[in-house]
Amino acid sequence: MREIEGFILAAGLGTRMGPLSLALPKPAWTLRGRSLLQWGADSMRRAGLRNLACNAHLHIEKLKAAARSLEEMDTLEIFEEPYLMGSAGALLSVRGRAVDPLAVWNGDALAEVPWTLFREAHLRSGADLSWLLVPHPGGAWTNVWLDGKGCILPAGETGLGPYLFTGASLWSAKALALLPKGPSDTRDLLRRLDHHAGLVVEPFFWREIGTPDALIAAAAELAPELEGRIPGCYVHPDSRPAGRLERCILGPGAGPHAAMKDCDAFWFEESGHQVRLGLL
Repeated sequence: MREIEGFILAAGLGTRMGPLSLALPKPAWTLRGRSLLQWGADSMRRAGLRNLACNAHLHIEKLKAAARSLEEMDTLEIFEEPYLMGSAGALLSVRGRAVDPLAVWNGDALAEVPWTLFREAHLRSGADLSWLLVPHPGGAWTNVWLDGKGCILPAGETGLGPYLFTGASLWSAKALALLPKGPSDTRDLLRRLDHHAGLVVEPFFWREIGTPDALIAAAAELAPELEGRIPGCYVHPDSRPAGRLERCILGPGAGPHAAMKDCDAFWFEESGHQVRLGLL
């Protein structure tokens, strides 16, 4: 069995995406015709990480379809999670097959992660587990603080910072060996490690796609001729856009009537029928 060099966390419930998660898991939504899952895989492969895997829980077959849409040589190995294993427990599926260090990425963001620079800094630090951080840009994202040695402080404690966790981490074989059976969270594991680190780099292209409005904004900026071609809306490649729409998301198979005027709505096709739901 092949060794796994990179793992993409793709099994969340997509709660902040609201009704959009009824149609697709968050990593299967597209920008420029490529799923968030593919964007994450592409970033890893540009850094030379070839053997990749991800986990899946919500709409497993649709996530598999997003993985199959990659070129044949770029398919992902998918590990199904009947129940959620958490940000650390998900890695149990590759323990024993992972390279040291294993690159891990949160699949709900777009980024040009400096994986090579990150790996070099991680190896120099001697850390068992490293998070890639940037200076916090403000906004609602959780603050990460470091102590004087560069270790990640427990939630609620402050020190050097604040920093933003980008979603990229590197795991040593020792860190993976300490994973308990069953679901677990990365922050819980930090307390059991002798040496963990928050490695701070200069800001790089990074964009979280966590809400419907974030998806609309990303489409307008990154795909104005594709998913963002209706101002203030998102248009999935498999939809049939029509009508006069404001702050609408057209999901797979969506086809509102050409005479319709609509706003603050999510459209998608299910079992041959058009479904319309209100956006949060």
